[in-house]
Amino acid sequence: MKVAILGAGAGGASAAVELMRDGHEVRLWNRSAATLAAFAAAHGIRHEGVLGAGFTPLEVITTQLERAAQGAEVLLVCLPTLAHAALAQSLVDARIVHIPTILNPGHTGGALEFSQVFRNNGLAPPPVAEFSTLTYVARIPAPGLVVTTGRAKAVRAAAIPGGRRALDLALSLYDCARPADNVLVTSLANVNMVLHPPGAVLGAAWVEATGGDFTFYVEGLTGGVARVMQSLDLERRAVARSFGIELPSLFDEMQAIGTIETSVAAEIDLAAGIRTGAANRLIKAPAGFAHRYYREDLWYGLSPFLVLAGIAGVETVCAQALNHLGTLVAGDHAPAGRRTALEMGIAGFDRDALLAFVSERGEP
Repeated sequence: MKVAILGAGAGGASAAVELMRDGHEVRLWNRSAATLAAFAAAHGIRHEGVLGAGFTPLEVITTQLERAAQGAEVLLVCLPTLAHAALAQSLVDARIVHIPTILNPGHTGGALEFSQVFRNNGLAPPPVAEFSTLTYVARIPAPGLVVTTGRAKAVRAAAIPGGRRALDLALSLYDCARPADNVLVTSLANVNMVLHPPGAVLGAAWVEATGGDFTFYVEGLTGGVARVMQSLDLERRAVARSFGIELPSLFDEMQAIGTIETSVAAEIDLAAGIRTGAANRLIKAPAGFAHRYYREDLWYGLSPFLVLAGIAGVETVCAQALNHLGTLVAGDHAPAGRRTALEMGIAGFDRDALLAFVSERGEP
């Protein structure tokens, strides 16, 4: 399959390595030439970790969106969620408006916002599907090198109505993808929305004092942080239940993904379970408030979650408190925008209207 990977961070680089290994034809795009520089100079990607150690050559590494998309059968978007709308507008401007698109991941409301950009331009959106979480745990510790410490064992996948082709391609590319009824399921199964904000907000003083020189999922995950995390998780599941969706706990979801080891008994407390995860164990905390654990998981995770909670009529005291405190803590580092009901195309919807809007499992 001819795949254009849009986004050359750790997730996009890992995707390029895996999909090339699986025999697909991959092109790698990023808006920033600086992000691509080391890969372009080497004509490929050095890699270590669970995808193997070695070098994966790439024929096309480009900042030109049209070149990356030319002849592509699918666009695989591996970008921070706060870039989804801007990318969609760039695709509209470049007249790349029909290629099935997979958001890896969509986070919370990603497919809704991405599709709405096309509608705002008077166009029908292309087939769009999303994953509930990124299929990789990865970092780029040195220019040109991606280290992939985890590859998801299971992620949820769903499409907007009319997006069945994108969902089928997502299931074909990733054997870990599990089809879900609609994008409310994938949006509310976004584990990072629950996993990151409690530690990022409650650990803000430590982040400032040390520049993030501590392990986020081990040293930063105290019992108090875990209790807030569990409270937020109960709210997430209550909102899902209001839409008729039964989701497992954060512990069980992470165990299914593979970021909590399968050997860990369910009776163990959440903090201890997360600390067992080999994929995350050595990951450092954010060096500052411009980090995605704040910008992405608060204003493009919790903010749209609060929109969904409002439509569901579910009280979410913990989520509201974290979102408000995070905004105060981050100060000038908070992004100018956030994912709102208007951006997702669901302003004024009640529960039934939203369920109707996302129904049909991606069928035209």
